[in-house]
Amino acid sequence: MPSEFLDFSTALEHLATYPSPDGLSAKDLMNSQLHGGLTYNDILLLPGKIDFAAHDVITESRITRNVTLKTPFMSSPMDTVTEGEMAISMALLGGIGVIHHNQSPTAQAAMVRAVKRHENGFITDPVVLSPSHIVEDVLDVKERLGFSGIPITDTGSLGGKLLGIVTNRDVQFLSPSTPLHQVMTTDLVTAAEGITLKEANDILRVSKKGKLPIIDKSGCLTSLLARSDLLKNQTYPLASKLPESKQLYAAAAVGTRPADRERLRLLVDAGLDIVVLDSSQGNSLFQIEMVQWIKKTFPRLEVIAGNVVTREQAASLIVAGADGLRVGMGSGSICITQEVMAVGRPQATAVYTVAEFARKFGVPVVADGGIGNVGHIVKALALGASAVMMGGLLAGTTEAPGEYFYHEGKRVKAYRGMGSIEAMEQGKPVPPSAKVNGVGPGVGKHAKPAPSTPHENAATARYFSEASAVKVAQGVSGDVQDKGSVKAFLPYLHAGLQHSFQDIGVRSIQQLQQGVQEGHVRFELRTASAQVEGGVHNLNSYTKRLFA
Repeated sequence: MPSEFLDFSTALEHLATYPSPDGLSAKDLMNSQLHGGLTYNDILLLPGKIDFAAHDVITESRITRNVTLKTPFMSSPMDTVTEGEMAISMALLGGIGVIHHNQSPTAQAAMVRAVKRHENGFITDPVVLSPSHIVEDVLDVKERLGFSGIPITDTGSLGGKLLGIVTNRDVQFLSPSTPLHQVMTTDLVTAAEGITLKEANDILRVSKKGKLPIIDKSGCLTSLLARSDLLKNQTYPLASKLPESKQLYAAAAVGTRPADRERLRLLVDAGLDIVVLDSSQGNSLFQIEMVQWIKKTFPRLEVIAGNVVTREQAASLIVAGADGLRVGMGSGSICITQEVMAVGRPQATAVYTVAEFARKFGVPVVADGGIGNVGHIVKALALGASAVMMGGLLAGTTEAPGEYFYHEGKRVKAYRGMGSIEAMEQGKPVPPSAKVNGVGPGVGKHAKPAPSTPHENAATARYFSEASAVKVAQGVSGDVQDKGSVKAFLPYLHAGLQHSFQDIGVRSIQQLQQGVQEGHVRFELRTASAQVEGGVHNLNSYTKRLFA
């Protein structure tokens, strides 16, 4: 080796002679005086050292002051993204779905109730029937709620003396008018009140029964345990559940108008855990007063407020009592707020600025908008977000509302911004002429009952345009390609997150963000040509398959 070269063994020591680590710190990266606001595509993270397996990465994150999820994924409260089926699937897979409010309050509350009933520990409010009910009542419960293992008590309600149980097998091939006392199973396996969840689950495993009634010393029904939940625990180990009840977390959006307070009461009665205040511009008197009212009226309800993109906006909502903040204005794939209103902020800069401020008060932020791939999720988390809210990335999945259709040879689903004219026209009271057997058209997979009373349109309220004679669109309508089931797509996002963290050399979201704050995790700006270089290029044709 020529004498002018340094000895190999001194390479690590020689690093210390450089004035700063390679790349840019987040603070230097986000110096808007040098280059203006940045989007996710404008930046890259530099690699670190790999000394652990990708599956060792922990993706647990706090989305509000008091709610922690196993994965940092949230689905957006849009009427072409999140209804009951999406909310259930998101929670089972470790994230959470926010049910949209561009529908009647009763329809939205029914979706929240479906999420809460889907998976439980002890079911403290089971459906109960009496011996005088008939088979038709059981079939009705099965059709509406999806289960048929129903306990029978002398009073037909919780707290009555347990007499039997009716399952799907008991009512098959029978006349709908058959009384339940003729078909119910009376040879029951029960457990005494006070038993632990683990002990009760052990009894279910051994007994091979579908339901385990919990009774007090007098033989009266106090709660219920379902075998199906045991199977779900094995299939979905990351599921987002309340620690005490083991029910899935339920989140829903509401507006900030007086009518939304009554809507929220219905949602809370249905079991709501997290409310997302849905507004394009969150720093308003309407939202501040709404946050204050919610924290006073429902002190245990977690409130995610927004949307915000500046420290000043964030400060107003933190003072009001928000438990989390939603960040983004005009960055969504179907949003044209920045173009039409000339108001907003590039998303990477917005997330970093708000998260850096809110962190000082223990308030997590959710990056809402601009998420188009796994890399964008990683960048949002690195810049301080505790979770990402996805709309277009999840639209087109099986669980998203709407029916598939073909457009230019591709299988697609409709996707629209809540600021689009189409969304603003949805949710108005359905005229009698449009109803068929009392049912009006719906956005979801199935038509919903027409609202019994008029309700404010969520899209117009979100953009403060209810009273406007002319509706000014801040979103567009379109379609997105079929992505298959979210039950396959979300695990792909989770695995991609773990592999990215491995490349960066961090084992958790907390370690990533600490590394960014301390300057150990470094960034690089990307020129336009660098972005081209980092994507697929110089091919005649190619097939892009994201996972298998």
